[in-house]
Amino acid sequence: MRKVRLRHLVQVNPSTPAFDRLPNDAELTFLPMESIWPDDRLNLSQRRIKSSVSIGYTRFQDGDVLVPKITPTFEASRSVWITDGLVNGVGAGTTELHVLRAGPDIDPRFLLYLTHSHHFLKLGEAEMYGVAGQKRVPDSFVRDFPISLANLDEQRRIANFLDTATAQIKSIDDVRSRQLTLLRERTSALITEILLPGSLSSPTGKWPWEWLPAMEVGTPLVRLGYVCRLQSGLTIDGSRSLDDDVVTRPYLRVANVQAGRLDLESVTETTVPRKIAERSTLQPGDVLMTEGGDLDKLGRGTVWRGELPNCLHQNHIFAVRPHPDKLDADYLALMTQTLHGRCYFESTGVKTTNLASTSSAKILSFPIPLPSLEVQRLLVERVHTELTSIDTAKEAIESQRRLLQERRRALITAAVTGQIDVTTARGIA
Repeated sequence: MRKVRLRHLVQVNPSTPAFDRLPNDAELTFLPMESIWPDDRLNLSQRRIKSSVSIGYTRFQDGDVLVPKITPTFEASRSVWITDGLVNGVGAGTTELHVLRAGPDIDPRFLLYLTHSHHFLKLGEAEMYGVAGQKRVPDSFVRDFPISLANLDEQRRIANFLDTATAQIKSIDDVRSRQLTLLRERTSALITEILLPGSLSSPTGKWPWEWLPAMEVGTPLVRLGYVCRLQSGLTIDGSRSLDDDVVTRPYLRVANVQAGRLDLESVTETTVPRKIAERSTLQPGDVLMTEGGDLDKLGRGTVWRGELPNCLHQNHIFAVRPHPDKLDADYLALMTQTLHGRCYFESTGVKTTNLASTSSAKILSFPIPLPSLEVQRLLVERVHTELTSIDTAKEAIESQRRLLQERRRALITAAVTGQIDVTTARGIA
């Protein structure tokens, strides 16, 4: 094998003459970032008229490899190969993409696997530039990335081997994913049974939420805005002038707030004026809810327990602050995970493809049963007790899925760098 820089083998962010030749009223495929996923998750269903995307969008064509360049999408290894299927053979999409067009000396499948390899992703992450939460991989990194180039026949053997091996890993991962889905459904059902006992539907005309069971006598139904206040987050503005009185603090992004849990492994920092920071500082007991996300996860709340002192939060994260004498934060977070919470946010959310968004007004209008604070805490304790075994099973499955992804990436890296003989799969431990 010989060492070759990628720019000698592929065109990086090339022009797309096929796009230029289309009439202005012709249809083409449109790819927002949320549609770009590897394997069968790639969504090519959206279409646009050429005139609506002729300015300010990335252009590509059948056969191109698309590499997301912005964090955290790049690190998530979401590169795709557009084999075919684009309307009129061309597409336009988010500007947060590098387009790689394979030349005659490199197989496009081999090129795709190269972009999923450990060394490509880690070196690219190290080369990122920009402000916190908006870092990007420069095209110079892609152009100058060195690879050990095998001949085309060997590249195809490697790609064939990886097609089979990664399909096997994906098959196992799909089973684990279905198991997690069933466990999450069981979790939601169990929380609903404890917090909202009784029938899951009320007599017609009882109230507008037909899925909500009748409340016990003496339990009022209260809109969240009466027992909470909502704190908006911080917008990072690179053009904002900073005076002498500034602070540097942890900065929670949407990617850090998952449904029912927090991911604090990749929390960044930001520097802002102290007065602005004070308006977006999280307090222990805040219930965090994201503005948008997957439809089935919309509205799921997560309790902030002060894991990072003086932490700020992004403007797409709402910090719902319960009145301490009226509403328990854990009770509220669990209520968002009930069937009632799911139905409310799905029915009131604004939907785009498989994603949806909510608003501060919708959150503050969320109706919840409000027993006494003592009863709320007893219900929370009972839920946590009942969920122990389910949580243990979920953690085990999630650990298995992480190991599968590590295995996949290690296998890809070993194959594209020539560390294993794919003909006999020798050297695979």
